[in-house]
Amino acid sequence: MINRIIIFAILISMGSCIPSKDLIYLQGTPVVKKDIDRINNVPYKLQVDDMINIEIQSAKNELIDISMFKKGQQSSNVNANNSQNFNSSSGYFSDYSIDSHGNIRLPYIGEVNVLGYTIVEVRKKLEEKFWKWFKNKDDVFIVVKLSGIKYTIIGEVNNPGPKVIFQNKVSIIDAIANSGDITTVGNRKKVEIIRNSITGTEKFLVDLTDVNIFNSTVFYIKPNDIINVIPLKQKAWGSGTTGLQTLSSVVSVFTLLTSIFILARNL
Repeated sequence: MINRIIIFAILISMGSCIPSKDLIYLQGTPVVKKDIDRINNVPYKLQVDDMINIEIQSAKNELIDISMFKKGQQSSNVNANNSQNFNSSSGYFSDYSIDSHGNIRLPYIGEVNVLGYTIVEVRKKLEEKFWKWFKNKDDVFIVVKLSGIKYTIIGEVNNPGPKVIFQNKVSIIDAIANSGDITTVGNRKKVEIIRNSITGTEKFLVDLTDVNIFNSTVFYIKPNDIINVIPLKQKAWGSGTTGLQTLSSVVSVFTLLTSIFILARNL
């Protein structure tokens, strides 16, 4: 009888622990798909609540020594680190936020609609508006950048919450690593990416254990994406993440039941 119980406990521990293959990223042989590269390199089009950094440069100091240019200049040194938590206020006070109508508001120039435009298109649009302040177009140089890629990550990661990475492109691997990696009970095979776009809300599933994630059209996240790492079924069972932990749990339960049975017989 005892031998059967031990065998049963071992089988349970083997069946409920997390296989090592479910914890290893980017497995398999990669397959190159050029059409995916083309899709992933399509320029991002700005949306409501995006933050953009506008910097005005000129060799003539007197041209930029007016208040209409100073806001952009302040942000040139705030992003010394490559990434930071969303609660940092440096970029919030120095950059320009796209309002619910798709506009940014600049001193002296007023509102400029940038909704649905790429960064390059916004730069060209601003150049046309700024050039009227100068006799020579070469007197001014305008730089427009996204104020980092903002995303929110929830679920089975070690450091969930809103994040910002100060890069032009951020992959799902970058986002996961910047959030302290997925916990042992996080499902690496089914990571959700929830994305709001002009056409509505979309949800994608990505498998981070497959090296061909590089060929996914959602390998690079977009600003304001929500990443949800759902738990494995082992967490719901609460039986342990390794065979040893599960076996310990089973032995503990068995010991408790045996003790109760013996006490009940002696009463």
